[in-house]
Amino acid sequence: MEVEVKLRLPDSTAHQMLSNLLSPYHTKTHLQQNLFFDTPSLTLATTHRAALRLRFYDLDSQAVLSLKAKPVISAGISRIEEEEEPLDPSLARACAAEPWRFSTIEKSRILKRVKEEFGVNLMEVVSLGGFRNVRAVHKWNGLKLELDETQFDFGVNYEIECESDDPDEAKLMLEELLNQNGIRFSYSQVSKFAIFRSGKLPEFK
Repeated sequence: MEVEVKLRLPDSTAHQMLSNLLSPYHTKTHLQQNLFFDTPSLTLATTHRAALRLRFYDLDSQAVLSLKAKPVISAGISRIEEEEEPLDPSLARACAAEPWRFSTIEKSRILKRVKEEFGVNLMEVVSLGGFRNVRAVHKWNGLKLELDETQFDFGVNYEIECESDDPDEAKLMLEELLNQNGIRFSYSQVSKFAIFRSGKLPEFK
């Protein structure tokens, strides 16, 4: 189970303000490409509330296959079942171009689960497309903060995330940081995948 604090920022100005504030704590920035896969009838997304994702890091220096399921987001805290496996970037690119190639991968717990538990024929899997994300990672007051600029075809979403064993305390710390520095925010209501599927940015509240 992955548990994260997710706070949404209204615009690029707020994102830049927070980036400047956190700059002394910056450790690295990742350029991510996220691609999603399902059957043509969206068996994973609609029947199982799941998402099969390939994530490429930093111009294909790394690729990770993920299966996320049963997301719940409430009051800025996200809880989701997550399983991840590294994948050779060249093989991952081949699968992205021709998703039937997932069926040729052996010894993958994730793909075995997709087949056996979710009943998906990997030969039928298609690409849904995806989005890009610029993720700046910071180590601040014992927390790992991830400041995201997510580039969808229909707009840009700004968010700060923090995975924590004590999400309520982490959320209070983040809220205090943002409030003290006059940075507007709201609780994220849906996942990036849900935004991608909806085809529009959610209203900032």
